[in-house]
Amino acid sequence: MSRVFANPLTELAEFEQLQECLKKKKGPVQVSGCLDSQKVHLMQETVADRPWKLVVTYDDARAREIYDDFGCFRDNVWLYPAKDLLFYSADIHGNLLTRERLQVLRHLMEDQNGVVVTTMDGLMDHLLPLRCMQEQVLHLETGQELDLEAWKLRLAELGYERMPQVDGMGQFSVRGGILDIYPLTEELPVRIELWDTEVDSIRTFDLESQRSIEQLDEIDIYPATEIVLTKKQAREGIERIRGEAKAFAEKLRAQQNTEEAYRISGIVKELTEGIEEGWKQTGLDAWISYFNKETVSFLDYFDPERSMIFLDEPLRLKEQGEAVELEFRESMEHRLEKGYLLPGQTGLLYPAREILARAQRKDTVYLTGLEQKLPGMTTEKRFFFDVRNMNSYQNSFEMLIKDLTGWKKEGYRVILLSGSRTRASRLAEDLREYGLSAFCTDDESREVQPGEILVAFGNLHRGFAYPQIKFAVITEGDMFGKEKKKRRRKKTSYEGRKIQSFSELSVGDYVVHEDHGLGIYRGIEKIERDGVIKDYLKVEYADNGSLYLPATRLDGIQKYAGSDAKAPKLNRLGGEQWNRTKAKVKTAVKEIAKDLVQLYAARRELGGYQYGEDTVWQQEFEELFPYDETEDQITAIEDTKRDMESRRIMDRLICGDVGYGKTEIALRAAFKAVQESKQVVYLVPTTILAQQHYNTFVQRMKDFPVRIELMSRFRTPGQIKKTIEDLKKGQVDIVIGTHRVLSKDVKFKDLGLLIIDEEQRFGVAHKEKIKQMKENVDVLTLTATPIPRTLHMSLVGIRDMSVLEEPPVDRVPIQTYVMEHNDEMVREAVNRELARGGQVYYVYNRVKDIEEVAHHVQELVPDATVVYAHGQMPEHRLEQILLDFVNGDIDVLVSTTIIETGLDIPNANTMIIQDADRMGLSQLYQLRGRVGRSSRTSYAFLMYKRDKLLKEEAEKRLQAIREFTELGSGVKIAMRDLEIRGAGNVLGAEQHGHMEAVGYDMYCKMLNEAVKHLKGELSEEDTFTTALDINVDAYIPDSYIPNEYHKLDIYKRIAAIESEEEMDDMIEELIDRFGDIPKKVELLLEVARLKNLAHQAYVTEVTQKGVTYTFRMYEKAKIHVERIPDLLKQFPEALSFKADISDPKFIYQRKKKTKRGEVENPIEVVKKVLIGIKGLLD
Repeated sequence: MSRVFANPLTELAEFEQLQECLKKKKGPVQVSGCLDSQKVHLMQETVADRPWKLVVTYDDARAREIYDDFGCFRDNVWLYPAKDLLFYSADIHGNLLTRERLQVLRHLMEDQNGVVVTTMDGLMDHLLPLRCMQEQVLHLETGQELDLEAWKLRLAELGYERMPQVDGMGQFSVRGGILDIYPLTEELPVRIELWDTEVDSIRTFDLESQRSIEQLDEIDIYPATEIVLTKKQAREGIERIRGEAKAFAEKLRAQQNTEEAYRISGIVKELTEGIEEGWKQTGLDAWISYFNKETVSFLDYFDPERSMIFLDEPLRLKEQGEAVELEFRESMEHRLEKGYLLPGQTGLLYPAREILARAQRKDTVYLTGLEQKLPGMTTEKRFFFDVRNMNSYQNSFEMLIKDLTGWKKEGYRVILLSGSRTRASRLAEDLREYGLSAFCTDDESREVQPGEILVAFGNLHRGFAYPQIKFAVITEGDMFGKEKKKRRRKKTSYEGRKIQSFSELSVGDYVVHEDHGLGIYRGIEKIERDGVIKDYLKVEYADNGSLYLPATRLDGIQKYAGSDAKAPKLNRLGGEQWNRTKAKVKTAVKEIAKDLVQLYAARRELGGYQYGEDTVWQQEFEELFPYDETEDQITAIEDTKRDMESRRIMDRLICGDVGYGKTEIALRAAFKAVQESKQVVYLVPTTILAQQHYNTFVQRMKDFPVRIELMSRFRTPGQIKKTIEDLKKGQVDIVIGTHRVLSKDVKFKDLGLLIIDEEQRFGVAHKEKIKQMKENVDVLTLTATPIPRTLHMSLVGIRDMSVLEEPPVDRVPIQTYVMEHNDEMVREAVNRELARGGQVYYVYNRVKDIEEVAHHVQELVPDATVVYAHGQMPEHRLEQILLDFVNGDIDVLVSTTIIETGLDIPNANTMIIQDADRMGLSQLYQLRGRVGRSSRTSYAFLMYKRDKLLKEEAEKRLQAIREFTELGSGVKIAMRDLEIRGAGNVLGAEQHGHMEAVGYDMYCKMLNEAVKHLKGELSEEDTFTTALDINVDAYIPDSYIPNEYHKLDIYKRIAAIESEEEMDDMIEELIDRFGDIPKKVELLLEVARLKNLAHQAYVTEVTQKGVTYTFRMYEKAKIHVERIPDLLKQFPEALSFKADISDPKFIYQRKKKTKRGEVENPIEVVKKVLIGIKGLLD
């Protein structure tokens, strides 16, 4: 691609002189007149054969822009984010920053050339020299010898954390001869399988399913932290720290600051002990100077002979550097005073002046927009380029054509950039229609001749032109307004069945057994019977009853999931109570299934209004959406339109987290309805949401003749009256409002579409009114409570649903910090957010002293506007506060968790949660979703109060929250209770009670069956279960799967196998995840096969006592009785049939031993008989 751009520049005299000057190293030079994307063009072409280029710019957003633009010219460009220096002392950081930084270091070590983009503060922290890093990299290839024990220690030293199963970056796990590692520098985790001590294979695998994807020959494993200590460094560093801490604490005591002295001693004690015991590997950045004397700056990674440096707007760099330094110094002074730091830690930064001085090499280039003096910087030579920015055509194709024609006459070379190849060729065709010969080519070496227009594939932020050499570049952003965000998505190839996981089941959890009811799970026990060992699950019931369940019969058991935290009542074994409960729920479920099915059928019968195909306007309107739709969104939009264009009445439910683009779907449906002069009602639960949606609608539809009105408390009675009149006349197209819209006086001329947001939050009376409105109108319901998968499946036949699971492109992951509550941190976090013009949420969950907390925050940041809000305030007061917050008049909102209800405030990007350890995971998850709505990095600080007995307890708690920092497994648990709430919302409250009674999974199972019966997909006959209990050593030995969770999970899934494909899949997975299958596990799989066979033969139970086998038949089995005698003849003297009406059964008993006198193999016997019984069926 870049050749197309390179050629014209060589005609520019200034450029040639610049090249000369730099090649002879007569710099530093200043180049002024440079603008936006043209700077990148220039950096790319200047001394193009220099292997490495380091670009330093003044803030994260600009760095990202430069990085994106470089992507148009070359592939090997990387972004190096600055470390967050203020909050490095948190107990836990997300791995995200470390990961991005390590990937850059990896490229610096492995690649021959490239471009690195960073910000000024990225150069200011102390790093270990690259060679130290290089020595730590572990190389692995197939056939190499590997000592597992040594590796376990080594990986822990490198900052990896040992887990039973890898589910996030920076973890490793060992199972037998299999080692799984997720290095930060890899896209996917890797699985290393050993043959004794030799590496047999290396392959990547998928986190979700834990299945392998592709084979690798070798892999380099980089440390999971930037600071890796050798034993010697650790020892010496600890001594230095202890020495200094002792002296400093004494000094503090001498000044009567005993609390501070106590604090610093505690911090140092915990740190040094942690390093000695080996569990503290990460978060040592703050102490780097104690462990390694020879630290360097990021600049030192670039060898002056092989690299050159570009400084983007040096004056702003200087400014940024000084600001960082100042912020850092102030915070250090505060912390020193309060005893959070040692004096030796204050030298963590290189001064900005020193960094700038070191960056001024003989071939450094300063890029500036204006010709300006650069005080304090040496400039050997100045160059000026005459560059223009492209004016923006904002969709006006005529103006573009006019300019292009003009340029063509003057002999310009013009390149038009388009974000996709198809659009590029379309654009070329459009231009030809206007008589402009544009060509579109994939030939990279083809150069643009004067007077030609080339349409190429690429993406830059802004177009530019060099008038002196008549060369212009126009980007899609210039032609069609703000460019869309492109996204690169990686789909992993393995799309298997999701693990119906047992991983959350731990000893002491409540479980539900289909036949015996609710009990407590007590773990796995091995029991020997008739000389055969098997695994049993022990479940404890009321009155000390215990049930031992063979691990092969796990399908009848589920984890009990109710939505409240209160403990459910246990059932008695053999008691009637459970059966009664079950029967009660079953009737209720049948009822609801009937209602749902009837309702659905009725709506299908009634003909609705049939909309036409999409119009040109519709397309234009959709093009204006400034983001790329996610795949889920596209599917949901298509489904919605298909519903509207059909004869049926639409009734679609759209579920998706806040900010996942539900509103856009509603917008498009509304627009479609309005075009056929139908009216649309958008119903929302709160006044503020009404206001927000109203703003969005007006904003998106401003270019179209659509009249939108708002009905809520924010409007005067006069305005509302007028709206009502115009609605009757049909002059209002869309009305957005709270339940005011449901009042009797509101009449429509021709209502076509009803959109309901968060239906579960309307009261019963309102719901009735909504029902009446729904009669024969298309309805679109939006909800943010996630609807569980299982429920979704069973409702598929009854309700049209679209689920948005994929987060939008531009969501930057949230940097989460977990730390002990300390005022310094709060002050810094708030100041930092306000400094970038943002707002802060401060969550404190107790109403009674929230006012004091707000005062306290106000004292910490006297300049900010701090306001508190909680749910017990009068409603209009609360509304006013939230509205001010949305409008940006409030800097810090101290509130209870009421902020979790659907408000979208892209400007609030920092959240501080006090006493985070007191909240449930799902609460934290929902709260955390309130920030990070825009393309800026957002921060969540989870703070807890420190207790005296920290170690054991806090470790565990932090662990739980840690899972949370990457959107990891913690979320799965959090989703669980949200889902149960969501299920209650969909099915209504009384069903919620039934769900509590039998547990959520069981309820879904029953509902599913009821729906199938009603729709005639399942006949009564098919609902029987099969149990198999024969004397075979079939279990999973500890040596094969040591972890109890995984073992249960595999048992459960083997029990659920229904077909040969599933069986093969299971075998493949076992070999993949745990190594070769031992004999006992093979037998287990064999038993599962038999069980299937028995089910097909209508056998409900197979049992073995000594040499007697009993096969109980299902009494409704459709068998040909007349064939029974033939069957008995096949097994002379062994098989007999007991024809009992309520309990028909075959009994097989081998009288004589075989010739050699050995006992028959039970599996063979059962298989033979079952095949015979199956022959009695059709």
